[in-house]
Amino acid sequence: MTFSVHGLAVSRGIAIGRAVLVASSRADVAHYFIEDEKTADEITRVRISRNAVMEEITRLQQDLPKDAPHELAALLDVHLMLLQDEQLISGVKHWIVDRHYNAEWALTTQYEIIARQFDDMEDEYLRERKADLEQVVERILRHMKGVASPVQPAAQAGAGRKLSQQDLLLDDTTDVPLVLVAHDLSPADMLQFKQSLFAGFATDVGGKTSHTAIVARSMDIPAVVGARSASQLIKQDDWVIIDGDAGVLIVDPSPIILAEYGFKQRQGELERQRLNRLKNTPSLTMDGQRVELLANIEMPEDTLGAVTAGAVGVGLFRSEFLFMGRSGKLPDEEEQYQAYRKAIEGMHGLPVTIRTVDIGSDKPLDRHAKAQDTHLNPALGLRAIRWSLADPPMFLTQLRAILRAAAHGQVNLLVPMLAHATEIRQTMSLIDHARATLDNNGTPYGPVRLGAMIEIPAAALTLKLFLKYFDFLSIGTNDLIQYTLAIDRADEAVSHLYDPCHPAVLRLIADTIAECDAQGKGVSVCGEMAGDVGMTRLLLGLGLRSFSMHPSQILAVKQQILRADASKLQPWAEQVLASEDPAALLQSA
Repeated sequence: MTFSVHGLAVSRGIAIGRAVLVASSRADVAHYFIEDEKTADEITRVRISRNAVMEEITRLQQDLPKDAPHELAALLDVHLMLLQDEQLISGVKHWIVDRHYNAEWALTTQYEIIARQFDDMEDEYLRERKADLEQVVERILRHMKGVASPVQPAAQAGAGRKLSQQDLLLDDTTDVPLVLVAHDLSPADMLQFKQSLFAGFATDVGGKTSHTAIVARSMDIPAVVGARSASQLIKQDDWVIIDGDAGVLIVDPSPIILAEYGFKQRQGELERQRLNRLKNTPSLTMDGQRVELLANIEMPEDTLGAVTAGAVGVGLFRSEFLFMGRSGKLPDEEEQYQAYRKAIEGMHGLPVTIRTVDIGSDKPLDRHAKAQDTHLNPALGLRAIRWSLADPPMFLTQLRAILRAAAHGQVNLLVPMLAHATEIRQTMSLIDHARATLDNNGTPYGPVRLGAMIEIPAAALTLKLFLKYFDFLSIGTNDLIQYTLAIDRADEAVSHLYDPCHPAVLRLIADTIAECDAQGKGVSVCGEMAGDVGMTRLLLGLGLRSFSMHPSQILAVKQQILRADASKLQPWAEQVLASEDPAALLQSA
């Protein structure tokens, strides 16, 4: 009987195939107490399995194909660091020695304790790093049981299956496509997934910034995450349609539904081919207005994807990714300089906007974790520029690295979460201090344009102050929406109220764009709204001419721009702004 399972759409496209299920190793962990003389043996069991997993991931890194997504390599690094995390190691020893738990029980108990700390994090990206920890524990448990990675055996099991009469609806003449259904997938599993037969995947857990979503988008694989109990509802070898556009899984579809989605799948492929032809097409509206399409990146290696997608620069380099997963050991000036330089050179003369580190109580580093445990609302606490100004030596190190890298190309320096004049003046003073230090040392550096993020309503309401000091502004819509509507995006109880089309949000965005235009200053949108094709025409009508988004979204947004007459969109955009229900006007347009 046909039924559907709803999740989050994280990577576009349609995948159709037979389900291959991956079970969780933690579901059947034995729980028993051990004798004193057995504690050393249990600790050794964990250590041997952990070392085996480290060797396995190291081999995967060494054998990583040249065309593997850079996000995947970075996530493998995160897993290696988690495997060496002292809190995990010492915690497991504690449960074995002090409580006499068996090794598997000790490992899963310590996982639950650390996982709760991830749950308390406000930042969506870091909160979902709990999934990385879970996968590390899963891999150790599999090695303790002598079980291989679940992905490759599953792929081999389905490799020789031939088409049935129903399979012929897929218009294929070789092997049956397979789709992977799992509670979650690790980066190492994803690498094997890339090398296997799987046409798409679905997971019970995860969000739009989970590693599975990140890698799926970078590999352009249809995927649905956060599908809750999908791995329990779907049976091995069920026919499954993964609709990565709508975030839906259709299980055991009828021949009519199967044929319909087969048609959609072919249409999607044709659409992608058409979009690829736009890569070298200038981004101009029908009335000849130029629109700048920039890329958001996390690591220097991401510039390859940005250039390939036709980005005319990097609108947001999230530098905090260089600081994460390092067990509290921050990158020094030379390491940061080399990373920024690599990104700049990777863009071949195109501008690169580097945002200073956006980290703090909602993105704790190990050396600050204890001090941050008491924060009741990390989103409103010591984060982003507040955190940087509270640690001048760290901030100066980053500023010097960015200034030095600017000698190799066009660099914009972007400061997040500013709200007060005192913060602006402190930031400017530290930038001057960093330049003076480089001058005194005789170290070469380059010029930078200075920009500020508009993500706090207070900033959006005091634009003249900001434009007095900064060359450009960048609207971070994700946080601006959250703070304007007092909505915790991480809280499922109120997440339905997170509304990009709320009149107050749109008014703040519109006023920011208008004020920048009036003063001849640059302005861009770098939040999720920039890559949402449903918002492109409205943003154009509000006067936006610079969008920054994930590289995979650029061509779809460019298509909307090429079809738009910006001069005619302005009156309509004013009507949307004045409406009590802007979303309804957007849908009917």
